Amino acid sequence: MKNKPLAFQIWVVISGILLTISIVLIILFSNTLRSFFTNEIYKNIENEQQVLTEYPLNRDGSPKSTPENRSVQHILIPSDELNQMAQFFPHAFIEKVQSFVKKQKSATKRYSEEVNGQHIFFVIKKVSTGNTQYILLSYAPDSYRDDLSFTLFKQLIFILGTVILLSWIPSIWLARYLSRPIVAFEKHVKRIAQEDWDDPVMVDRQDEIGKLGHTIEEMRQKLIQKDETERTLLQNISHDLKTPVMVIRGYTQSIKDGIFPKGDLEQTVEVIEGEAEKLEKKIKDLLYLTKLDYLSKQHPAHSPFLVSNTMLEVVDRLRWSKNELQWNVDLDDEATLEGDPEQWSKLFENVLENQLRYAKNKIDIHMKQEEDQIRIVIRNDGPPIEEHMLSSLYEPFSKGKKGEFGIGLSIVKRILSMHQASISIENDELGVRYTITVPKKRL
Repeated sequence: MKNKPLAFQIWVVISGILLTISIVLIILFSNTLRSFFTNEIYKNIENEQQVLTEYPLNRDGSPKSTPENRSVQHILIPSDELNQMAQFFPHAFIEKVQSFVKKQKSATKRYSEEVNGQHIFFVIKKVSTGNTQYILLSYAPDSYRDDLSFTLFKQLIFILGTVILLSWIPSIWLARYLSRPIVAFEKHVKRIAQEDWDDPVMVDRQDEIGKLGHTIEEMRQKLIQKDETERTLLQNISHDLKTPVMVIRGYTQSIKDGIFPKGDLEQTVEVIEGEAEKLEKKIKDLLYLTKLDYLSKQHPAHSPFLVSNTMLEVVDRLRWSKNELQWNVDLDDEATLEGDPEQWSKLFENVLENQLRYAKNKIDIHMKQEEDQIRIVIRNDGPPIEEHMLSSLYEPFSKGKKGEFGIGLSIVKRILSMHQASISIENDELGVRYTITVPKKRL
C-alpha cells in the first residue's frame, strides 16, 4: 500500500479505523443488549407475578398469562404436587425445579434452563395461602429476548453502516486536504532539482506540514545562495587565473619577437617565473580547498602535536621573504593540540603570508595556554582593514585592500572549523590583530 497515493493511504487508514471501531461496538453492543434484555425479561416476569392478585390463576396447575403480557406464562401449583407439571414440561425439568425449590431460601429467585431444545427464563416464587404452600413458576421463552435483540441489532447495524458511509466523504476530503500541500511540495522540489528555484514556497500554516514547507523554502534559498556563490567563485577564479596566464603569454610572445619588456632576457624571464609561481600557488590553494571539503566529511583521526614546533617551522620558512621585518615570537613550548599538523602548518602559513603582505616594520606572535583553550594572537603594524571588508575576508576570492583576490583565509576558516576552533580579525591601535582560539577538548 505504501506505493499508493498518500490520499488513498489516508482514506484507507481512516476507513479501517472506523470499521474496526464499528465491529468492536457491534460486538460490545450485542453482548450488552443480550444482557440488558435478559435482565428486562426477569423484571418483566417478576412484575407479572405482582399483578397475579388481580388476575388469579387456576390452581389446577394449568399455564395462564396476564392480559398485560401474553409472552409470560404462569403456573401456580402446590409445592408437594409439582409432578402435575408433567403434562407441560419433561420429567428432567420437573426434577430440576423440585431441586431448586428445596434449595431456594429466598421467596423469589431467577433461573434459566433448556426445555425441549428451547432456552427459557423463569422465576420461582413461594406463595402461602392458608395452610397450603404454593409454587408460582413464571416463565418466558428466550425467543422473546432474541427478537428484541435482533431488532435493535439490525437498527444498530444500519446506523453504524450509515455513519461509515457518510464518514467516507469527510475521510476522502481530509485525505485530499492533507495530501494537497505535500503534492505541491513535491512539484516544488522537482523544480528545485532542475535548478528552477525562482518561485518561493508559500506556506501559511505552523503544523508539521507547514514546518516541512518552511524547510523546503529554506533549502531553496540556500541553494540559490550557493548557486550565486559558485557563479561568483567561478568568475573570480577565471579572473584570478587569467591575469598570470596573460602575462606569461604576453612576455613569451615578446621574447619570440626579440623584445624584452624588462630590458633584457634574464629580467623578462624572472617576471615569467614569478607569474608562474603565482599561478602554481593559486592552483594548489584551489586543490587544497577541495581536499578540505572532502576531509571535512570523512572525520579523519587526529594526533597530538606541539603547536610551537609547527609555528616555528613556518616562521623560519617565511622569514627570509622580508628580512627587514622584526619578528617578536612568544610561544608556549608545552602547548599541545589534537589535530592534523599538516593542516595547521598550512593554516599558519596562510595567516603569516597575510601578515607579510601588509606589515610595515614588525610582526608579533603570542601564544597563551589557558585552562580550556589555547589562544594565538598574531599582529602586524600595517594599515587597518576597512570596516565593510571585515565580514567578507573569509569568502573565497574576496578582494583585498590592494585589489588582490585569494582563498588563503577561506582555507584558514575551513581548517579551524574542522578543529572546532575560531578566528577573529580586528583593527587595533597597533595595526591589525588576528586572534585564533582553539579548545583543548573537542566535542
